[in-house]
Amino acid sequence: MTAMLTAEHLLTDLTPDERERAARVEAILPAVRDAAQEADARGQFPEGHVKLLAEAGLLGLVVPTEYGGLGGGLRDLVATTYALGTVCGSTALAFFFHCSASSRGLLPLAALDAGLYEDDEVAEVRGFAERVLHLMGTDKRCLANFASEAAKASNANVLISTTATPVEGGWSLDGEKSFGCLSGTADFYLVTARRADIDGIDGISLFLVARDSEGIRPRQEWSGLGMRASDNFGLVMEDCFVPADHALAVPAGFARATSMSRGSWVGNQIAIAAIYAGIAQGAWDYAFERTMKARFADTGKPIASSPMHQVLIGEAQTDLTDMHLWLRYQVELESSDPPILPKPEVIKNWKLAKGSICEKAFAVAVGSLKMCGTSGALLDNVIGRSVRDTAMGLVQAFPAERGRLDLAQLLVSDESWSGLTTPDAADAAAKAKTEAGRG
Repeated sequence: MTAMLTAEHLLTDLTPDERERAARVEAILPAVRDAAQEADARGQFPEGHVKLLAEAGLLGLVVPTEYGGLGGGLRDLVATTYALGTVCGSTALAFFFHCSASSRGLLPLAALDAGLYEDDEVAEVRGFAERVLHLMGTDKRCLANFASEAAKASNANVLISTTATPVEGGWSLDGEKSFGCLSGTADFYLVTARRADIDGIDGISLFLVARDSEGIRPRQEWSGLGMRASDNFGLVMEDCFVPADHALAVPAGFARATSMSRGSWVGNQIAIAAIYAGIAQGAWDYAFERTMKARFADTGKPIASSPMHQVLIGEAQTDLTDMHLWLRYQVELESSDPPILPKPEVIKNWKLAKGSICEKAFAVAVGSLKMCGTSGALLDNVIGRSVRDTAMGLVQAFPAERGRLDLAQLLVSDESWSGLTTPDAADAAAKAKTEAGRG
């Protein structure tokens, strides 16, 4: 009988090709697990992990085979971040930030196929998209995706204030990215910025920035509550030059590309939620095995047989089931062919799914802590890391409360929560809302 893969705890219907790719992930889990505790203590992404992932072919997991990748899709990415999460949340998050860069190649190509670009724009769009995919697949280079910034707008998840100014031979970037893994580790950064010469969303563009470029550096040491070993230092760019052929800067080019995603504007954020689910599953497996092996001195029965532990077991199994169901349904909505629901309905479900998955994951981690008791409550063991790491899911991207509010606004009024905006677009939206209120 074929052994069950970790990914199959989440996706029980893997195709033969998906299972082969999941087996590659399974093969590296022991090495990732062995490095997790020291990596967390040092707060650094393990030096050998990029090579480990490259040799397994996983840097090209979601890159089409014609660009040197494994040809996987969203289901593969979710299965992988989930499996990695069971042994090291930091590695899973860093891997996601690498793989999410693929959307900057895949979505523009999909928009090209849909005829969304003019003839004189095609060469720039295709050249940029294929460069990204070949770097990940053919060249096995590590990339990282940087969009988030410290400044926020009331009507968007991400406010893009980093500017790109046209200069001879390319662009000059200035700004800060507050959140993004593999800073100082990735070979290239995919930076989302707004053209200084174009107002609003149409000016949002993409830039492929080499790690050793002049004028770029990590923003600050990451001393976060969780995911401490993901090199999540952010970026600072000061007059950072990017060649013209490393940019996708056609007006509204980025917006047209993201319109091709099945869910959120990135197109694969459900794979981040899968990380928290994996962490929770790994913590629970550890806690259950520990309390089954430990015995009461007087009866010889497993500690897990006590009434208190039985209650915890029942609660955890309920939370794990809910967590997995939310995750599977969102994955199905974003990957089914043909689509089950139109994109607006998929986004509505995501607003609930993200928070529900992460809240359940945190509950399972806390239940695992209670299962293990005082002797298991160590800062740097599986329990300590899982409680800290799943706590990040309560706030990362958006908390459950924000998602529920967004959904209510979508259902009740014309208000909605956009994926990203620019300072001038945010000001215009706020002004329009004020004027509408006066009317």
